[in-house]
Amino acid sequence: MECLKCGTCCTAPDITTLGKPVGVRCPHLDESGLCLIYEERPTVCRGYMADGMCLEIAAPTLAERVGKYLQLFEL
Repeated sequence: MECLKCGTCCTAPDITTLGKPVGVRCPHLDESGLCLIYEERPTVCRGYMADGMCLEIAAPTLAERVGKYLQLFEL
């Protein structure tokens, strides 16, 4: 599946390599949903692949998508 550029995967989960807690927007995510350090992003980010979960948590806003993600994983 192609990335939806919604920013949820850069906001909802924690990214310990970057010191980013759960539910906090990654400081490297730009307003258009793209990574500003894409070429140098951590391994955990490189390994993420968009999948059916992206469609399952689809919503009109980033806040709604993050809320659905956190609920799905009981975070």
